[in-house]
Amino acid sequence: MPRLDPIEGLTLAPLRRLVTSLEHLVDTNLWARVLVGMLGGILLGVLLGPDAGLVSASYAVPIAHWLALPGLLFLALVQMIVVPLVFASVVRGLAAGDNVAQLRQLGLRGAAFFIVTTALATVVGLALGSWIAPGRFVDSGSLQASLVVPDSVAAATDAVAVPTLQPGPEMLIGLLPTNPLASMVGGEMLQVILFAFIVGIALVNLPTDKSAPLFDLLGSLQEVSMTVVSWAMRLAPFAVFGLMTRLTSTVGLDVLAGMSIYMLTVLLGLGIMLGLFVALAAVFARIGPRRYLSSIRDVFLLAFSTSSSAAVMPLSIETAEDRLGVAPSTARFLIPLGATINMNGTALYQGVATVFLAQVFAIDLTMGGLAIVVATAVSASIGSPATPGAGIVILAMVLEGVGIPTTGIALILGVDRILDMSRTAVNVTGDLTACVVIQSLAGAPEPADAPGPIATDTA
Repeated sequence: MPRLDPIEGLTLAPLRRLVTSLEHLVDTNLWARVLVGMLGGILLGVLLGPDAGLVSASYAVPIAHWLALPGLLFLALVQMIVVPLVFASVVRGLAAGDNVAQLRQLGLRGAAFFIVTTALATVVGLALGSWIAPGRFVDSGSLQASLVVPDSVAAATDAVAVPTLQPGPEMLIGLLPTNPLASMVGGEMLQVILFAFIVGIALVNLPTDKSAPLFDLLGSLQEVSMTVVSWAMRLAPFAVFGLMTRLTSTVGLDVLAGMSIYMLTVLLGLGIMLGLFVALAAVFARIGPRRYLSSIRDVFLLAFSTSSSAAVMPLSIETAEDRLGVAPSTARFLIPLGATINMNGTALYQGVATVFLAQVFAIDLTMGGLAIVVATAVSASIGSPATPGAGIVILAMVLEGVGIPTTGIALILGVDRILDMSRTAVNVTGDLTACVVIQSLAGAPEPADAPGPIATDTA
C-alpha cells in the first residue's frame, strides 16, 4: 500500500476534520441545515438571476418556481395545522395555570409588553429615518417618473381604512368571534385565541370529572398537530433553499444597490430592537446574550426564511418551553398571542418606510403626523395576519393617515421581501422575549442553565 505524502497528510487531515464536523453539525442541528439551505439558495438564485445571465429568463423563472415547491408545501402544511394546534395549546396552557387571576395578569402584562415595544419600535424607525434620511440618497424625480403600481400594491391599497377612536366599542366587541368555526376557517387568529381563552377559563372552573375528557381530547389533538409539524420540519432546509432561490433570482442586484441606504436603515433599526430584546432577557431573566441567541437561533433562522410568524409558531412554543424554561401556561398563551398582535419589527419598518417615502414625495411630517404614524402602526398591527406580506397592508394604512400617496409602496416593493424576512425574525424574537420577561416578573422559576433539545431538531 503506497505511503501518503507527509505534506498531503498535513494538508488533508484538518480538511477532513472540518468536513466531519460540518456533517455532524448539519445532521444534528436544524439551524445549521437551514443556514446551509439559505446560503445554497442565495448562490443558485444569483446564478439563475438576471445579473449572472447564465440562464435565460424563460428557463430561470420556471426552474426557480419548481425549486420553491418544497417551501410552498412547508408553508401549506404548517398553515393547515396551525389553527388546531393554537386552539389546543392555548386551552391546555390555561389549564396548566389553574389560576384565573394569574392568567388575567399574564394576558394584561403580555398585551402591555407587545403594545409598548411596538410603539417603541415605531419611534426608533421614525428617528432613524429622520436622522439618516435615506430619501436623500435616491433620485426622487426619477423614481416618481418611473413609478408603476403593480396589481399587488393596488389590491393592498384599495379601500384602506385608517383606524379611528370613534368606533372603539364596536371594534372591541367585533374581536369576539360570533361564529368560532368561521373564524377558524378564515384563519382569524386573534378571534381563535380569544375563543380558546374563553373555553379554557370555562374548563378551569368546571369540576375535574367534567373537564378531563375534553382536556384529554385536546391533548391528543395537540400531539397529532405536533406530528404534522415534525413532518413539515423535515422539509425546512429544502423549503428554505427553494424560497431563497426564487427570491434571489427575482430581485436583481441593481435594485438592491439603488435602495441600499434605505435597506441599511431598516436593518440598523431591526438590529437595535434585537439588541433591546437580548438586553431585556439578560436583565429580567438573567439569560446571557450568547446563551439566549444560541437558544433561539433555530426559530430566528426559520422565521427569516419563511417570513411568517405563524409558520414558526410550533417551533417557538417548543423553544420557549424546552430551551428557555418557560412554563407551558405562559408559552402556549403568549406565543400565539404574540404571533397575532406583536409586530414590533414590522412597526419599525413602517416608521422608516414612512419617513423615506415622505422624503421622496417632499412631504413634511409634523409632530402630529409622527404621532399618527405611531398610533396607526400600533393599532393596525393588532389582529393582522401573521403571514408574508401583511406589512404592506399595514403600511398602506399608515401612509393614508399622514397624507403620503399609497402608490409610493411600489417604490419599495422590490426590496420588501428581504426586509419582510428580517422584520419577521425580530417579531418572533419579541414573542420569545415576552415569555421570559413576563415569567420573570411573575416570579416563576428561572430557566435551567443547560437548554434542552427540541424534538424537531433531530427530525
